[in-house]
Amino acid sequence: MEENIIELFIDEENDFSGIEAISIVENPAIEEDFIALKAQEIKLAEVDAEKRILMGAALIPDKKIYRHNGEEEYYIFFSKETVRKASELFLTKGKQNNSTLEHEVELNGLSVVESWIIEDEKKDKSAKYNLDLPVGTWMVSVKVNNDQIWEEFVKEGKVKGFSIEGFFTDKLDERPNESVKEQMDYDEFEALAKLFQLEDFLLRGEEIELETYSDYPQAARNNAKRALKWKEENGSECGTLVGWTRANQLASGENISRSTIARMASFKRHQQNKDVPYSEGCGGIMWDAWGGSSGINWAINKLKQIDK
Repeated sequence: MEENIIELFIDEENDFSGIEAISIVENPAIEEDFIALKAQEIKLAEVDAEKRILMGAALIPDKKIYRHNGEEEYYIFFSKETVRKASELFLTKGKQNNSTLEHEVELNGLSVVESWIIEDEKKDKSAKYNLDLPVGTWMVSVKVNNDQIWEEFVKEGKVKGFSIEGFFTDKLDERPNESVKEQMDYDEFEALAKLFQLEDFLLRGEEIELETYSDYPQAARNNAKRALKWKEENGSECGTLVGWTRANQLASGENISRSTIARMASFKRHQQNKDVPYSEGCGGIMWDAWGGSSGINWAINKLKQIDK
Protein backbone atom coordinates (compact mmCIF):
# COMPACT_ATOMS: atom_id res chain seq x y z
CA MET A 1 0.00 0.00 0.00
CA GLU A 2 1.43 3.33 -1.05
CA GLU A 3 1.96 5.81 1.76
CA ASN A 4 0.07 9.10 1.59
CA ILE A 5 2.68 11.75 2.45
CA ILE A 6 1.75 15.45 2.60
CA GLU A 7 4.16 18.36 2.90
CA LEU A 8 2.88 21.27 5.01
CA PHE A 9 3.76 24.91 4.34
CA ILE A 10 3.35 28.29 6.01
CA ASP A 11 1.19 30.87 4.26
CA GLU A 12 2.69 34.18 5.38
CA GLU A 13 -0.28 36.13 4.00
CA ASN A 14 -2.58 34.56 6.59
CA ASP A 15 -2.46 36.03 10.11
CA PHE A 16 -3.11 32.67 11.76
CA SER A 17 -0.54 30.67 9.82
CA GLY A 18 2.46 29.40 11.77
CA ILE A 19 3.19 28.12 15.27
CA GLU A 20 0.66 29.25 17.83
CA ALA A 21 2.12 27.63 20.95
CA ILE A 22 4.54 25.03 22.24
CA SER A 23 3.00 22.28 24.32
CA ILE A 24 4.66 19.96 26.82
CA VAL A 25 3.34 16.44 26.31
CA GLU A 26 3.82 12.89 27.47
CA ASN A 27 4.20 11.42 23.99
CA PRO A 28 5.71 13.84 21.44
CA ALA A 29 4.97 12.74 17.88
CA ILE A 30 8.46 13.72 16.75
CA GLU A 31 9.68 11.00 19.17
CA GLU A 32 12.32 13.18 20.79
CA ASP A 33 12.28 13.74 24.54
CA PHE A 34 13.47 16.98 26.05
CA ILE A 35 16.01 17.05 28.85
CA ALA A 36 15.73 18.96 32.10
CA LEU A 37 18.89 21.02 32.47
CA LYS A 38 20.39 21.36 35.91
CA ALA A 39 23.35 23.39 37.07
CA GLN A 40 26.37 21.52 38.38
CA GLU A 41 27.98 22.27 41.72
CA ILE A 42 28.38 26.03 41.69
CA LYS A 43 29.00 27.14 45.26
CA LEU A 44 29.76 25.34 48.50
CA ALA A 45 26.17 25.24 49.72
CA GLU A 46 24.56 24.99 46.31
CA VAL A 47 24.66 21.46 44.93
CA ASP A 48 22.81 20.47 41.72
CA ALA A 49 20.70 23.62 41.81
CA GLU A 50 17.82 23.40 39.34
CA LYS A 51 17.74 25.82 36.46
CA ARG A 52 14.25 24.62 35.55
CA ILE A 53 15.02 24.73 31.85
CA LEU A 54 13.75 22.15 29.36
CA MET A 55 15.67 21.77 26.11
CA GLY A 56 14.56 19.76 23.13
CA ALA A 57 13.45 19.62 19.51
CA ALA A 58 10.33 21.51 18.50
CA LEU A 59 10.38 20.50 14.83
CA ILE A 60 12.58 18.11 12.86
CA PRO A 61 12.76 18.66 9.10
CA ASP A 62 11.65 15.92 6.69
CA LYS A 63 10.51 13.67 9.54
CA LYS A 64 7.32 11.81 8.67
CA ILE A 65 4.65 12.29 11.35
CA TYR A 66 1.74 9.84 11.38
CA ARG A 67 -1.80 11.21 11.40
CA HIS A 68 -5.28 9.79 11.09
CA ASN A 69 -8.60 11.61 10.91
CA GLY A 70 -10.93 8.69 11.53
CA GLU A 71 -11.27 7.89 7.84
CA GLU A 72 -7.77 7.84 6.39
CA GLU A 73 -4.20 7.46 7.52
CA TYR A 74 -1.38 9.61 6.23
CA TYR A 75 1.90 11.30 7.09
CA ILE A 76 2.85 14.97 7.22
CA PHE A 77 6.30 16.52 7.10
CA PHE A 78 7.97 19.94 7.12
CA SER A 79 10.92 20.95 4.95
CA LYS A 80 14.01 22.66 6.36
CA GLU A 81 12.79 25.94 4.88
CA THR A 82 9.38 25.63 6.55
CA VAL A 83 10.93 24.68 9.89
CA ARG A 84 13.16 27.75 9.79
CA LYS A 85 10.30 30.00 8.73
CA ALA A 86 8.09 28.62 11.52
CA SER A 87 10.78 29.30 14.13
CA GLU A 88 11.25 32.87 12.88
CA LEU A 89 7.52 33.67 12.81
CA PHE A 90 7.11 32.22 16.31
CA LEU A 91 9.53 34.82 17.63
CA THR A 92 8.58 37.79 15.44
CA LYS A 93 4.92 37.35 16.38
CA GLY A 94 5.86 37.31 20.08
CA LYS A 95 4.56 33.81 20.88
CA GLN A 96 7.40 32.97 23.30
CA ASN A 97 5.09 32.83 26.32
CA ASN A 98 2.36 30.75 24.67
CA SER A 99 2.42 27.26 26.17
CA THR A 100 -0.02 24.46 26.88
CA LEU A 101 -0.13 21.16 28.71
CA GLU A 102 -1.03 18.25 26.40
CA HIS A 103 -2.36 20.85 23.91
CA GLU A 104 -5.45 21.51 26.01
CA VAL A 105 -4.65 23.37 29.24
CA GLU A 106 -3.21 26.82 28.71
CA LEU A 107 -0.30 27.54 31.05
CA ASN A 108 1.39 30.57 32.57
CA GLY A 109 4.98 30.61 33.72
CA LEU A 110 6.58 28.86 30.76
CA SER A 111 8.68 30.89 28.32
CA VAL A 112 10.94 30.07 25.40
CA VAL A 113 14.30 31.56 26.38
CA GLU A 114 16.40 30.09 23.57
CA SER A 115 15.57 29.22 19.98
CA TRP A 116 17.98 28.07 17.29
CA ILE A 117 18.35 25.95 14.18
CA ILE A 118 20.96 23.18 14.20
CA GLU A 119 23.64 24.05 11.63
CA ASP A 120 26.19 21.35 12.55
CA GLU A 121 24.90 18.28 14.39
CA LYS A 122 28.33 17.49 15.88
CA LYS A 123 29.18 20.97 17.14
CA ASP A 124 25.69 22.06 18.12
CA LYS A 125 24.82 22.64 21.78
CA SER A 126 22.36 19.74 21.62
CA ALA A 127 25.21 17.26 20.98
CA LYS A 128 26.63 18.06 24.40
CA TYR A 129 23.51 16.47 25.89
CA ASN A 130 23.62 13.42 23.58
CA LEU A 131 20.71 14.58 21.44
CA ASP A 132 21.34 13.13 17.99
CA LEU A 133 19.36 15.48 15.75
CA PRO A 134 19.75 16.40 12.07
CA VAL A 135 20.79 19.72 10.54
CA GLY A 136 17.79 22.02 10.22
CA THR A 137 16.10 20.93 13.46
CA TRP A 138 14.41 23.71 15.42
CA MET A 139 15.61 23.58 19.02
CA VAL A 140 14.13 25.44 21.97
CA SER A 141 14.92 25.90 25.64
CA VAL A 142 11.93 26.62 27.86
CA LYS A 143 12.19 28.19 31.31
CA VAL A 144 9.62 26.75 33.72
CA ASN A 145 8.58 29.26 36.38
CA ASN A 146 5.41 27.35 37.24
CA ASP A 147 6.12 25.41 40.44
CA GLN A 148 3.32 22.91 40.00
CA ILE A 149 4.21 22.04 36.43
CA TRP A 150 7.84 21.51 37.38
CA GLU A 151 7.19 19.46 40.51
CA GLU A 152 4.18 17.41 39.45
CA PHE A 153 4.68 17.01 35.72
CA VAL A 154 8.35 17.47 34.75
CA LYS A 155 10.02 15.87 37.78
CA GLU A 156 7.44 13.07 37.90
CA GLY A 157 8.05 12.28 34.23
CA LYS A 158 4.46 12.93 33.18
CA VAL A 159 5.68 15.09 30.29
CA LYS A 160 8.62 14.08 28.17
CA GLY A 161 8.81 16.29 25.12
CA PHE A 162 7.72 19.34 23.15
CA SER A 163 4.95 19.43 20.61
CA ILE A 164 4.00 22.34 18.38
CA GLU A 165 0.52 23.54 17.56
CA GLY A 166 -0.40 25.90 14.78
CA PHE A 167 -1.96 26.31 11.37
CA PHE A 168 -0.48 25.31 8.04
CA THR A 169 -1.52 24.66 4.46
CA ASP A 170 -0.69 21.61 2.36
CA LYS A 171 -0.46 23.64 -0.87
CA LEU A 172 1.15 27.01 -1.38
CA ASP A 173 -1.81 28.29 -3.40
CA GLU A 174 -4.44 27.53 -0.72
CA ARG A 175 -5.36 29.01 2.62
CA PRO A 176 -4.42 27.09 5.77
CA ASN A 177 -6.83 24.21 6.20
CA GLU A 178 -6.40 22.06 9.28
CA SER A 179 -4.67 22.88 12.52
CA VAL A 180 -1.57 20.84 13.26
CA LYS A 181 -0.88 19.36 16.65
CA GLU A 182 1.95 16.92 17.10
CA GLN A 183 -0.05 14.75 19.45
CA MET A 184 -0.54 11.83 17.12
CA ASP A 185 -0.12 8.95 19.54
CA TYR A 186 -3.62 9.22 20.99
CA ASP A 187 -6.85 8.80 19.13
CA GLU A 188 -9.47 11.51 19.52
CA PHE A 189 -11.39 9.82 22.33
CA GLU A 190 -8.28 9.28 24.45
CA ALA A 191 -7.25 12.89 23.93
CA LEU A 192 -10.69 14.11 24.99
CA ALA A 193 -10.63 11.88 28.06
CA LYS A 194 -7.28 13.45 29.03
CA LEU A 195 -8.84 16.89 28.60
CA PHE A 196 -11.68 16.03 30.95
CA GLN A 197 -9.20 14.69 33.50
CA LEU A 198 -7.21 17.90 33.32
CA GLU A 199 -10.36 20.00 33.67
CA ASP A 200 -11.39 18.00 36.73
CA PHE A 201 -7.87 18.48 38.09
CA LEU A 202 -8.24 22.24 37.76
CA LEU A 203 -11.70 22.32 39.27
CA ARG A 204 -10.43 20.55 42.36
CA GLY A 205 -8.62 23.74 43.24
CA GLU A 206 -5.12 22.96 42.07
CA GLU A 207 -2.94 25.94 41.26
CA ILE A 208 -2.22 25.69 37.55
CA GLU A 209 -2.73 29.24 36.32
CA LEU A 210 -5.29 29.31 33.52
CA GLU A 211 -6.63 32.37 31.73
CA THR A 212 -10.16 31.76 30.48
CA TYR A 213 -12.91 33.88 28.94
CA SER A 214 -16.69 33.69 28.62
CA ASP A 215 -17.62 37.08 27.16
CA TYR A 216 -18.57 35.68 23.75
CA PRO A 217 -21.92 37.01 22.47
CA GLN A 218 -25.27 35.40 23.24
CA ALA A 219 -25.74 34.87 19.51
CA ALA A 220 -22.74 32.49 19.55
CA ARG A 221 -24.39 30.45 22.30
CA ASN A 222 -27.67 30.40 20.39
CA ASN A 223 -25.95 29.22 17.21
CA ALA A 224 -24.27 26.36 19.07
CA LYS A 225 -27.55 25.42 20.77
CA ARG A 226 -29.35 25.36 17.42
CA ALA A 227 -26.74 23.03 15.91
CA LEU A 228 -26.84 20.72 18.93
CA LYS A 229 -30.64 20.58 18.92
CA TRP A 230 -30.78 19.69 15.22
CA LYS A 231 -28.17 16.96 15.74
CA GLU A 232 -30.11 15.54 18.67
CA GLU A 233 -33.42 15.51 16.79
CA ASN A 234 -32.18 14.45 13.35
CA GLY A 235 -28.79 12.86 13.85
CA SER A 236 -25.66 13.98 12.05
CA GLU A 237 -22.39 12.45 10.95
CA CYS A 238 -20.86 15.89 10.39
CA GLY A 239 -17.88 17.24 12.28
CA THR A 240 -15.59 15.70 14.84
CA LEU A 241 -15.84 15.01 18.54
CA VAL A 242 -13.74 18.14 19.12
CA GLY A 243 -16.20 20.27 17.11
CA TRP A 244 -19.20 19.02 19.05
CA THR A 245 -17.36 19.44 22.34
CA ARG A 246 -16.80 23.06 21.33
CA ALA A 247 -20.53 23.43 20.61
CA ASN A 248 -21.40 22.11 24.06
CA GLN A 249 -18.94 24.52 25.67
CA LEU A 250 -20.43 27.51 23.89
CA ALA A 251 -24.03 26.44 24.43
CA SER A 252 -23.37 26.07 28.17
CA GLY A 253 -21.59 29.42 28.44
CA GLU A 254 -18.40 27.76 29.70
CA ASN A 255 -15.12 29.63 30.05
CA ILE A 256 -12.72 28.89 27.20
CA SER A 257 -8.96 29.35 26.95
CA ARG A 258 -6.90 31.40 24.54
CA SER A 259 -5.91 28.30 22.60
CA THR A 260 -9.59 27.41 22.15
CA ILE A 261 -10.32 30.96 20.99
CA ALA A 262 -7.49 30.65 18.46
CA ARG A 263 -9.08 27.48 17.09
CA MET A 264 -12.43 29.25 16.81
CA ALA A 265 -10.79 32.11 14.95
CA SER A 266 -9.11 29.70 12.54
CA PHE A 267 -12.51 28.22 11.65
CA LYS A 268 -13.01 31.39 9.58
CA ARG A 269 -11.52 29.39 6.70
CA HIS A 270 -14.85 27.50 6.42
CA GLN A 271 -16.92 30.65 5.97
CA GLN A 272 -17.65 29.85 2.34
CA ASN A 273 -19.72 26.84 3.49
CA LYS A 274 -21.72 28.57 6.22
CA ASP A 275 -24.95 28.86 4.21
CA VAL A 276 -25.27 25.14 3.45
CA PRO A 277 -28.62 24.01 4.99
CA TYR A 278 -28.33 21.56 7.85
CA SER A 279 -30.24 18.94 5.89
CA GLU A 280 -28.02 19.21 2.81
CA GLY A 281 -24.48 19.06 4.16
CA CYS A 282 -22.06 19.83 6.97
CA GLY A 283 -21.10 23.43 6.21
CA GLY A 284 -23.92 25.26 7.99
CA ILE A 285 -24.30 23.03 11.02
CA MET A 286 -20.59 22.95 11.82
CA TRP A 287 -20.28 26.72 11.27
CA ASP A 288 -22.96 27.20 13.92
CA ALA A 289 -21.45 24.52 16.18
CA TRP A 290 -18.31 26.69 16.37
CA GLY A 291 -20.41 29.76 17.27
CA GLY A 292 -21.43 30.92 13.81
CA SER A 293 -20.42 34.31 12.41
CA SER A 294 -20.90 36.10 15.73
CA GLY A 295 -18.76 33.62 17.64
CA ILE A 296 -15.98 33.37 15.09
CA ASN A 297 -15.74 37.14 14.55
CA TRP A 298 -15.67 37.56 18.34
CA ALA A 299 -12.82 35.04 18.53
CA ILE A 300 -10.77 36.88 15.90
CA ASN A 301 -11.12 40.20 17.74
CA LYS A 302 -10.66 38.61 21.16
CA LEU A 303 -7.45 36.95 20.07
CA LYS A 304 -6.01 40.29 18.97
CA GLN A 305 -7.09 41.86 22.27
CA ILE A 306 -5.48 39.09 24.36
CA ASP A 307 -2.23 39.17 22.42
CA LYS A 308 -1.82 42.90 22.96
